[in-house]
Amino acid sequence: MDKKIRVEVKGLTYSERPSGAYALLLESVNEKIKIPIVIGAFEAQSIAIALDKTTKPPRPMTHDLFQSVLDKHKINLKEVLIKDLQDGVFYAELIFKSLDKEHQIDSRPSDAIALALRSDCPIYTTKEVLIKAGMASMTTPENYSLQNPVISQHQNSDDLNSISKKKLEELLNKAILSEDYELAARIRDTLNNK
Repeated sequence: MDKKIRVEVKGLTYSERPSGAYALLLESVNEKIKIPIVIGAFEAQSIAIALDKTTKPPRPMTHDLFQSVLDKHKINLKEVLIKDLQDGVFYAELIFKSLDKEHQIDSRPSDAIALALRSDCPIYTTKEVLIKAGMASMTTPENYSLQNPVISQHQNSDDLNSISKKKLEELLNKAILSEDYELAARIRDTLNNK
């Protein structure tokens, strides 16, 4: 396996696109490379609550319940690993320690991160995932206006496939600059398949 690279949650962004999805933004601690992961509304809400240490729902959410069960049975979530990216889908693993034994369980990254935030455990990815999904931080070019739409919000993956690699790279930069991480992830996936 690749060397593990530590990442941190940098935030959540809501997509104005018809999908209504959220983008969870991770960033590598040393390299400062961002990884956007598109997640659902429930998971985004759970992560947002975990990030805001002052908010406590009146009744436990699913991830809070899971964490309570772990605590009750003295099972420690040691770390989370975002281990793979295939066809635009991220795969994660929870690494638990119980009675001096380690156990790995497959998980969706959004659920794994929601639990990691509650357990205060580190989140890692691999160099391979960072290469496939990572987007370097960029500065705004003087001649680029963030008011200009990157591409039409109705443009789908088939439309992206018809765009040249060079133009896709330009669109990717603009999507990152405008913090449209859902679109950036779609463009990244299209580029990876070219």
